[in-house]
Order: sequence, then structure tokens, then C-alpha cells
Amino acid sequence: MTQQVLDDVPESRGPAAGSLKPVIDIIPKEAYERPTWRGLSYFARDLACYFGLLALLFFVTNPLLVIPIEAVLVFVTTGLFVIGHDAAHGALFNSKKMNSIVGHLAMLPSWHVYEGWVLGHNRIHHSYTVRQGYDFVWHPYTVEQFQEMSWVGKLRHRFEWSWMGAGAYYLREVWWHKMVVGQPPSRWRKAVRRDRFIVLGFGVAFASVLGYLGWVQTHSVFGVAWMILRVEVIPFLLFCSMIGSLVHVHHVQPTIRWWKRGEWTKFRGQMEGTTVLRVPKGVNFFFHWIMVHTPHHVDMRIPMYHLELAAAAIEAHYPDTVHDAPLRFGDFRHNAKICKLYNFDTGTWMPYRAARKVTAPA
Repeated sequence: MTQQVLDDVPESRGPAAGSLKPVIDIIPKEAYERPTWRGLSYFARDLACYFGLLALLFFVTNPLLVIPIEAVLVFVTTGLFVIGHDAAHGALFNSKKMNSIVGHLAMLPSWHVYEGWVLGHNRIHHSYTVRQGYDFVWHPYTVEQFQEMSWVGKLRHRFEWSWMGAGAYYLREVWWHKMVVGQPPSRWRKAVRRDRFIVLGFGVAFASVLGYLGWVQTHSVFGVAWMILRVEVIPFLLFCSMIGSLVHVHHVQPTIRWWKRGEWTKFRGQMEGTTVLRVPKGVNFFFHWIMVHTPHHVDMRIPMYHLELAAAAIEAHYPDTVHDAPLRFGDFRHNAKICKLYNFDTGTWMPYRAARKVTAPA
């Protein structure tokens, strides 16, 4: 993430170059309505669920009972994160201040640095989706780049680009490098530093309270450690696995092409580089329609609860462009198996055996 990425990249060159304006023009005006009460109601509901599950985890210590509670907590934390994500786009409320307050609070359970997220996600990922050298989210490596890695780097790549390693990829590449230790441009530095201290303060304060409660409950160091692990640390790591997997299926599959810098357009990035994935009934209670991802990339101003309305309008006009399919775990595994390395000249994903073929003697 550099200043050059933010300042020196040319904008799309108008309708002939692949503008999104014709797509945005067909989205109903109703899709932009965002009454304050509605955003606050989703936030309050998810917050109540979050604190209720924390209370359960305080009393429940048996690992066999902790597991299902943790699973639900991860979904609720994901819901809060999506609310914070919507606020960061300015899509949840008309008030910039309200978006900032709710966004900061909603991202604390997932330990996300609000202004760091705005910088990396809004200004880079959304501005240059699937553009070579700019979009850092699941940016593919070429055969040549993979061959130049050390054996440790290759091993890490094999794990992080498997379906099991999506959380490790997100934790290292997005959360750690981009939000926690990454060097932001000078004009963003003060805000990002402030929010890093907010997240750090939250994490330390939360751990201190949990440690005290763990001691009162068990009077043992093990009890303190187990309380902090089950209520704070493990849910965060599971959340990274969840969000890493969701981001993967948003943008990685054999039919999604990454574009060279001169070939990329906004239409190609936002319409062809994203997906609409239909979740089972009831799942949007937690996911807040974030899997209806194409309209979100077309126009970030659309609140989460209107994404299906916008998607219907877009798909009616561009039925052969939008990727619309059920969200299936088998598809995630298949995509992760096929999409390992990338050829930017041909615009195709390749498995690891492509690198072995290149190095094999003639």
C-alpha cells in the first residue's frame, strides 16, 4: 500500500473504456434509502446477540459446550463486522459522524482498525478490484514469482491458498500487514495510528476484565488463560477464518479474470471481478447480504439491506455478466484447488503443476 497507488493511478477513461455509470443509472432510487432507525436496529440487535453470547461463554467452560457457542459468536461477530464495513463505506447512515461512531464500535469485536480498513478496503481494493499490482486482496502470484520463492514461502503459499488456510492468509496479509503494521500515506497516518491505539486499548481492557473474571471464577492461572482464550482470542481467530473464506469466494474462481494495468476498467473490475452468491435461508441474519457482492462493488453507497434490490436491476440488464450462484462449500474447495497461480498474459488461473511443468527438463 503506497502513496503512489493512491495518487498516481489514472481513472477509468469514460464509457468507451468500461465506465460503471450505465450500470449505476439502472439501480432504483429506493436502493439508496437508508433511514437512521434501520441501521441502528441492525447494530443494536447484533450487539445484543454479541453480549449475550459473551455472557454464555463466561459461565460455560466445558469445551464440548463452548464449541457451538463459539460458532454462533463467529457469525454474530461477522454480522457486526459487516455493519462496520457498511458504515465505513458511508452506506449505513446519511450522517458521516454516525457512520464513524457505529463503524468504530462495530469493528472492535473483530479487532479491526477502522481508518486502516477505510484506506485499504475502500480506497484500494474497491478502486482497483482485480487489477494487477494494485488490488492486494488475494492478488495472485505468477509461475515465475512462485518459482523464486524460498521453500518456506512456497509452503506458506500452499497452505494460505488452500481452503483451510484462508484465515491464515487474511490474518497475515490483510489484518496484520495492511491494518496493524503497514505504513499508511502521510495524510492517513494520524487517523490510522489513533484507531490502532483504540483497538489495542480495547483488546487489553477486554483481556484484563476477562482475566479478572477468570480468576474470580477459578482462582487459577489456567482458569484466567482459558477465559481469555475462549472468549477473546479463539473467536477472533475463527472470525479471520470466516472472513478470509468469504472474501475468497467473492473474488477468486476460475471464471474471474485479473487484468493487466492497461487492460483493466471499472466495469471489468466491479462487474466481472465479483460475485453474487445466494446463501441458505436465515444466513443473512448474520451475513447481512454481503454475499450479494456485485452491486456493492458497483456502488458502495447502497446499504446492505438493499443489495438484493440493486442486484435484481443489474442482472436484468446484464444477465450474461453477473456471476449468480448458490454459495456452496464444494465450490469453495474446487476454486481453491484450481486457482493457485496466474498467467496475466492469457488471463487464466493455474494449479501448482503448471510451475512443475515449467521447471521440468525438456
